Amino acid sequence: MKFRDFQSLLTAGEGVTLEYKRKVNKPEKIAKEICAFANTKGGVLIIGLDDDGTIVGIKSEKTEVDIVEQTCSFYLRPEIYPEIQIFDIDGKDLLCVTIKEGNRKPYEALINETEENKSTYVSFVRVGENSVPASSEMKRLMKKQTEDKPITLSIGDKEKRLFNYLEKYNRATVKDFSNLVNISRRRAERLMIRLVQAGVLQIHTDTHHDYFTLVE
Repeated sequence: MKFRDFQSLLTAGEGVTLEYKRKVNKPEKIAKEICAFANTKGGVLIIGLDDDGTIVGIKSEKTEVDIVEQTCSFYLRPEIYPEIQIFDIDGKDLLCVTIKEGNRKPYEALINETEENKSTYVSFVRVGENSVPASSEMKRLMKKQTEDKPITLSIGDKEKRLFNYLEKYNRATVKDFSNLVNISRRRAERLMIRLVQAGVLQIHTDTHHDYFTLVE
């Protein structure tokens, strides 16, 4: 990344492809953000910057870089290979970590579930300025997209009823479709994912659930 491009990110504000961190002292603090970037559109993590854009800088370049590299190698699967740069802004060093959209989705981050005091791998995606756990539908879609297999699609009564529902209500969840045509949630999910792969539907993620809309 060029210096002028980095400068523009300092005032852009956090979003789908940008995250600020004041400091990082543990891999767990950034694992889910890096995972979410790789599973979504890629993104940039800037360390040494407050959420409001205040420049605080990093104390130890080596320590911060080591934590990022440790995170990408041992706290994420598959392993992620970041681009790491140091930029000097007004005498303070900022760490810029660029994550490309991955081609081995879904990626998972090792996180600690404090209630049960154990660690587990969880997939995350980026929703606005937040990194949220990926739903089963989203994980299935990410996996299907990386398989790159030809899609055979037939439009039957169930699909037609779904299209009519979407034209009336604009959006539908897997549960909506399952109830509409009286099939299992698992089968409804598979059918909707195939329609996304075929370019007929779009999947959207918010902080509560996934929903589907017709492609315009």
